[in-house]
Amino acid sequence: MAEEHRTPILLRPFKWLWLLAVGLYRTIFVLLMILLVVAFFAARQDHPLVQVKNGEALVIAPSGELVDELDTDSVQRLFENWSDQPPPKTALRDVIDALEIGAGDTRVPVAVLKLDDLTSAGMPQIEEINAAIEKFRAAGKPVYAWAPSYDQTQYLLASQADKISVDPLGMVLLEGLSVYNNYFREALDKLGVNVHVFRVGEYKAAVEPFLRNDMSPEAREADREWLNDLWGNYTHLVATARKLPEDAVGSYVSGLKDGLQRNHGDAAAYAKETKIVDAVEKLDEFRAAVGEKVGMDDESGSFRQINFRDYLAATRREQHKSSSDEQSVALVSVQGDIVDGQGEPGMAGGDMVSSLLSDARRNSEVAAVVLRVDSPGGSVYAAEQIRREVDALQDAGKPVVVSMGSVAASGGYWVSMDADEIWAHDSTVTGSIGIFGMIPTFEKPLEKLGIHTDGVGTTSLAGSLRLDRPIGPEVSTILQSEVDYGYQTFINGVASGRDMNVEDVDKIARGRVWSGAQARKLGLVDEIGSLDDAIASAAKMAGLEEGHYQLQELKPETLFPIRRWLGLFGDQGKEDSLVTQVLQKPLAQLRRVVRVFGDPRGVYAHCFCVPSLDSR
Repeated sequence: MAEEHRTPILLRPFKWLWLLAVGLYRTIFVLLMILLVVAFFAARQDHPLVQVKNGEALVIAPSGELVDELDTDSVQRLFENWSDQPPPKTALRDVIDALEIGAGDTRVPVAVLKLDDLTSAGMPQIEEINAAIEKFRAAGKPVYAWAPSYDQTQYLLASQADKISVDPLGMVLLEGLSVYNNYFREALDKLGVNVHVFRVGEYKAAVEPFLRNDMSPEAREADREWLNDLWGNYTHLVATARKLPEDAVGSYVSGLKDGLQRNHGDAAAYAKETKIVDAVEKLDEFRAAVGEKVGMDDESGSFRQINFRDYLAATRREQHKSSSDEQSVALVSVQGDIVDGQGEPGMAGGDMVSSLLSDARRNSEVAAVVLRVDSPGGSVYAAEQIRREVDALQDAGKPVVVSMGSVAASGGYWVSMDADEIWAHDSTVTGSIGIFGMIPTFEKPLEKLGIHTDGVGTTSLAGSLRLDRPIGPEVSTILQSEVDYGYQTFINGVASGRDMNVEDVDKIARGRVWSGAQARKLGLVDEIGSLDDAIASAAKMAGLEEGHYQLQELKPETLFPIRRWLGLFGDQGKEDSLVTQVLQKPLAQLRRVVRVFGDPRGVYAHCFCVPSLDSR
């Protein structure tokens, strides 16, 4: 008779502990899976219980970064809804739609701009919201704005309101536009890192941070020109909306020091004195003033209101109808740095964007495509993937119209150049038509550590691109030739797409950056207008009648991204060290370089030319 197997007496407590641990693990895993499924469906319900009541103020409260397309997934949005913190990103289209729907909604008598949570936006994005505000006001409905303080981004949006209020302890900080970069040449020299750069164009300044300790005269000249163009547009928009002299904003900035001294440091009083704002009042005073228009809500202690996100959820349900028999204009976004592969959130992956364009080409309901470009470029190969799909759409008889956002430069222009039509804003940053290659080598730092590299190869090129070996003259010539070829491909493509001579394109290319207004005069852009203008133009090209087509936004599916979901449970509360805080900006720039510069051939069309509306 076989001996029965028994767990030794001393190990029996550990066996029960093990079984308990396994049971807890399985239970937690099942609960998490249930939570994910519930989260996914709950996040797609869009606040089903919210209803629009008659006489409520529409509160436009964008938070975080204003973007053309949200790159968050359903699970992440649910966690954001559970949190007391405002969402880190706001979709531009949501803000515009809320105002445009509200303009024709008799239940909505006024709109309120609450802007203190808005942290980042491009000037063209603000201009598109301003156009929606004008439609709202044209319907005879006033718009009020309040914030504890206004930075340049927030104030450009607030300037369109009928009444601008600021807290007594607040200020309006207007300073002008700037482009500043960190320069690493001295640090790289100290580390012994050799950065090998191959480029075409004296204005292609994207590589300067790795070659110099300061901005080159050519880059300074070009940047100053388009920055002045954008700043002139900013001051004009404010002056026109506020019915002030054209130099009002410039006078406010130049007079800030004396104005603060004259008002004993009271920045809010100075803003009112110069008519930059209309009223200096605390939040409860502002609430009471709006409450006189729409009534007060005793439960909240504020005026009767509905947040624009809730308003959109409710009105979109009300307006929902089947439109499967209608033709559509597809909207595809190229947002962020253009990178190879699928790309991370906030980036435009060449595979991802080209796949969406391919879907639009094969969809019989899509009659035209609008490519919304808000990108400084990146990988040449990824940009070319997208451009080829633009050509394929046109070959299929579907017109493609580009709508440029805040920046559509370098690779952002590469993906745009073959479009049937290009629309931009006066303040769009575009151009920067140029190519560069960059390879760092680390043989000197390794030698300082006592590490040497040696070996043999079957040809003179074998092992020549190792990062632990210097790059010789033969390889340098090869890489420069490839960059020269890329540049010629770029300007030939622009010439073909824009119906220009190659020589004329070369004169305005060479990496130089232009404002949208300048690009329009040079022929790089066809029209000045908004995303809605571009959509209407694409529909017209496709022969679609106004009101008889729908806008179909094509987005990548991002279901249950485990990596990002797990990140929600990371240590977010740990305070950075002083050194980390000081180096945050240059380290962030270096991390971005590592992520963006992944072209398989090491050739890039990228522009470090995004203007800073606010110093952060």
